[in-house]
Amino acid sequence: MWIMYATGSAFFAGITSILAKCGISKTDSDVATAIRTIVVLVFSWILVLLTRTISGITVISGKTLLFLVLSGIATGASWLCYFKALQNGDVNKVVPIDKSSTILTILLALIFFHEGLSLAKIDCVCMIGVGTMLMMNRKEDVESNTSDKNWLIYAILSAVFASLTSILGKIGISGIDSNLGTAIRTSVVLVMAWLMVFVKNKQSEIKSIDHKVSYLVLRQEHLGYVSIVLYKKGQQVWLYQLIN
Repeated sequence: MWIMYATGSAFFAGITSILAKCGISKTDSDVATAIRTIVVLVFSWILVLLTRTISGITVISGKTLLFLVLSGIATGASWLCYFKALQNGDVNKVVPIDKSSTILTILLALIFFHEGLSLAKIDCVCMIGVGTMLMMNRKEDVESNTSDKNWLIYAILSAVFASLTSILGKIGISGIDSNLGTAIRTSVVLVMAWLMVFVKNKQSEIKSIDHKVSYLVLRQEHLGYVSIVLYKKGQQVWLYQLIN
């Protein structure tokens, strides 16, 4: 069952990346991240209310809350870096690097959760790494749309924080409903995202955002939230199957 959730998450995440690139082409990445976080927050708490899991907030342990907050901070950092990289770099280069967080996540899961590392899994990890390198080092006759190489640093940081998000999030949602965990984590991301906007004094740029750009940002975030829900649900189902 978790495979279905993971596949759905990957599908909607792919669509999200394309719409995100269109939405932030003429918008500051920090402002775009702050706006998209509002959409995620609204949908996450709506889903909590619809599933009637809000009562679970009263029984959250201190450990669970701590890891949810840490996961939210890692998520916020990953989103900020990802959008910055996506704004300055090519989608077909940024996304593979970001998704290469799978490699680090598998290694961290091996260390902290003692998950098995079979020969087949090792082969898959190697293929992911090779595939990422091949997509980064395309033929020289294919022109790049960007001369700013800072996107590479942001893309790598995005992958690192994304892997930390997976590990911390897995621990954080182990004792509560995944929808409630996502909502709490997103609340942390919202505070972090808007704090970055005000610290960098970019709030004035909100008024200059084009309506079409706003639509693309909001639309991609709608799909992005679906991806997050499916991903977290898959994590929870996988953990349940592991324990039982």
